[in-house]
Amino acid sequence: MTLIKSISGIRGTIGGNQGEGLSPFDIVKFTAAYALFIKKQCNKEKLKIVVGRDARISGAMVNNLVCGTLMGIGADVIDAGLSTTPTIEIAVTEMNADGGIILTASHNPKQWNALKLLNNKGEFLSAADGEEILRIGDSSEISFSEVDDLGLHSEYKTAIEDHIKEIIKLDLVDIEAIKKANFTIAVDAVNSTGGISIPELLEALGVKNIIKLYCEPNGHFPHNPEPLPENLKEISKLVVDKKADLGFVVDPDVDRLAIVCEDGSMFGEEYTLVAVADYVLQNTKGNTASNMSSTRALWDVTEASGGECFASAVGEVNVVEMMKAKNAVIGGEGNGGVIYPEIHYGRDALVGIALFLTHLAKFKKTCLELRKTYPDYFISKNKIQLSPKMDVNEILNKIKEEYKDQPINTIDGVKIEFGKQWVHLRKSNTEPIIRIYSESNTKENADKLANEIIEKIKRFLIYGIF
Repeated sequence: MTLIKSISGIRGTIGGNQGEGLSPFDIVKFTAAYALFIKKQCNKEKLKIVVGRDARISGAMVNNLVCGTLMGIGADVIDAGLSTTPTIEIAVTEMNADGGIILTASHNPKQWNALKLLNNKGEFLSAADGEEILRIGDSSEISFSEVDDLGLHSEYKTAIEDHIKEIIKLDLVDIEAIKKANFTIAVDAVNSTGGISIPELLEALGVKNIIKLYCEPNGHFPHNPEPLPENLKEISKLVVDKKADLGFVVDPDVDRLAIVCEDGSMFGEEYTLVAVADYVLQNTKGNTASNMSSTRALWDVTEASGGECFASAVGEVNVVEMMKAKNAVIGGEGNGGVIYPEIHYGRDALVGIALFLTHLAKFKKTCLELRKTYPDYFISKNKIQLSPKMDVNEILNKIKEEYKDQPINTIDGVKIEFGKQWVHLRKSNTEPIIRIYSESNTKENADKLANEIIEKIKRFLIYGIF
């Protein structure tokens, strides 16, 4: 059993003893701590909190506990039921709520669930806010309401519909162009809430030919729910067999978007943001932002448009902070996460779909031909397992000293630039490992760059020298 408390919320496996997994006790404790934190932050006694969930099997159970706990603390609950992460982020501001909780473990397998916590802007809490909630959860400060002060429960059945209405109102979403393109589109929603939201969005955009794969929101994930190439063989074959123009794949909470080209090849999760940013920048001059482990291609596209691209520490909340600081018109992460501030500051696969389809429709060629317009980069993802006693900071400092003549960024671990190649080393927040990501113009060169660093670290661990 696993329970992880991090910047992205409280997540864990269902079942087991209290404190060892995401047990009912832990769900109640952290929900109550969150509500008390929001009360203090907003300086309000009566709160309004939006709650929504993905379709995973434990969702109904967790939802009942969370809604009941919030009501027990005196908060009114707006229950959106089966929904998406970006939908709840938008709903918080649309409903003038004081916060929101999304019940989803994102791309994790079915035995996982999580509480993703939002502030009154519909944005993820900061690391400092998260630490305060953990402190409250372990304190004796939590007090529940008397019977006359219990919160109320109401349902919000049109949350996804309202989200889609906001998307199609965006200036850069051209419904007529999409209709005229007459796309045939396959969708793999891994039997979660993308199966509700994506077909509804595509219909609103004028797409008539929709091929559904795993769009029943029953929580029985038919394959690993992370939208990586090795998990997408069925939709790849389906796109080819049905002669679809492209395929869309999302994770269970619909904040990451992967795209399949007409020949069954992957557009590349790193290139979802690149393509959408390219379209936005063609119509809106400005800057972009992503995290330090995302592809150099975003920098190329941004610089070609006259803007500047900025890198943040890994984590959506960090990207959002960077976007605000640098007035970025588009941003996100290389895992298929698109953040378009014209609608809200959160990764949103539905917005990504609408902008990408407009871009492709106006490009007037195939998905594969669009992909070929972008520079090819390849990312190699590796890690080194360490013993808990090893000092990760010392290793990173040694690497930094070894490559001191190269451009180095230390916002999040150590990122070393080698022209248009780079390697990024950062310690895990939850495991005694160093993650090592590298990028180059070929997979072989990316692997070679990573292996060079890995060998130096191994030599240091064995002999104490680089």
